[in-house]
Amino acid sequence: MYLADSRSTDARGTEAAAAPDTPPVRRRAVVPSTVLALGAVSLITDVSSEMVTAVLPLYVVAGLGLSPLGFGLLDGINNGVGALVRLAGGHLADRGGRRHKLVAGLGYGLSALCKPLLPLAHTLPVLSAVLAVDRTGKGLRTAPRDAMISLATPPAHRGRAFGVHRAMDTTGALLGPLAAFAVLRATVDGYDAVFTVSACVAALGVLVLVLFVPRHIDTPADAVRPPDAVRPPDAVRPSQPPDAARPPRPPEPPRSPALRDALGLLRRPDLRRLTVCAALLGLTTVSDSFLYLLLQREGDLPAHLFPLLPLGTAASFLLLAVPLGALADRVSRRRLFLAGHGVLLLGYGLVLSPWHGVPAVLAVLVLHGTFYAATDGVLAAATASVVPDRHQGAGQALVGTGQALARFVCSLAFGAAWSLWDGRTALTVTAAALAVSTAVAAFVLRTVDDTPATTTTTTTTTTEEVRA
Repeated sequence: MYLADSRSTDARGTEAAAAPDTPPVRRRAVVPSTVLALGAVSLITDVSSEMVTAVLPLYVVAGLGLSPLGFGLLDGINNGVGALVRLAGGHLADRGGRRHKLVAGLGYGLSALCKPLLPLAHTLPVLSAVLAVDRTGKGLRTAPRDAMISLATPPAHRGRAFGVHRAMDTTGALLGPLAAFAVLRATVDGYDAVFTVSACVAALGVLVLVLFVPRHIDTPADAVRPPDAVRPPDAVRPSQPPDAARPPRPPEPPRSPALRDALGLLRRPDLRRLTVCAALLGLTTVSDSFLYLLLQREGDLPAHLFPLLPLGTAASFLLLAVPLGALADRVSRRRLFLAGHGVLLLGYGLVLSPWHGVPAVLAVLVLHGTFYAATDGVLAAATASVVPDRHQGAGQALVGTGQALARFVCSLAFGAAWSLWDGRTALTVTAAALAVSTAVAAFVLRTVDDTPATTTTTTTTTTEEVRA
């Protein structure tokens, strides 16, 4: 099933040869097989990652006795170190004939190799180093993976494609905490067992990537070629005399994108606005781990139930990722992205409200998952619509880097504020800043037009310019 890309290309060529007078008519799946294969890889990898994420806050705070500031440093490493290599990953993937799979595979493999080292990390410096290498792998793989999804999908359906991928990814996020909870309950050395099982699952994800994701991914023909561009093969120019046979000039190989070309993408107004707004909103987005710690303390939940908190976020994300991705294709991706941050602000308000207990915790988790469904894949789809195909890796990396670095700063600042004041006060300040940031982002993005019709036209023109 996942190798259907090459077969569909042959079928398209056969149909064109058999009926040269009419354009080939072929049903195209809304979600290409490449997206499904990458979704399977992300599902398996996220089981591994979320097993670690589910127990890491309690492991470092309760097990290792770190302060909130120390945990903020670790959480900042989770968000920030990968951002430092994300630009390099996107740029390397765009060079050398689209080496997206190779760079993504290196990232997945690096993260898998780090999982067995976690049981040996019992101090903050060692644990920080292991997590830094793990996040380096995540930084390498994220932009090439999103670029492969963009290149394999027609522009009008990219919101849905990213929604399907994120839904599969979130299925892994749903299963990971369950697996961590089961391992903790069934073993004596619970944390070490969780880390060991996580390493085995991560290795399986790398194997699926190698076997089922195509090596080369081409932009769908209906996304880059207008219908009137299909002509019969016997339509020759009358000005060309039959006896004027000249040796054809060999086509010049396309120039590999240089690093200055990748950084020069910020000269595009729409991409620059998306990058600035993603960073601005990332500065006021509390990390998942801090939010779960606040929920556990405010709701007086037993410690052994802590690994289950991400399940509420993952379940909501899973149910809404595809519908909201399809909605973004029909209306406006930027508006849905901003609305998602409004939902997150409502969730912060519930945490700070007098309403406590299990129902309040569940309501916050549902809002948290809705926020991710309305922003994660939607931002990637919006980025893909304003970046040329040959720079998809670098474009996704630019926006993702800005957002990740901002969240790194937010983690450090929130951990320091929690240590200086308390968790509720820190969240109150962050919520107020998020409200201001959302209003500013709405003003900055007001001129970005990302409707499906405009997106398709823009991508077609850009691709033809590159080919010319």
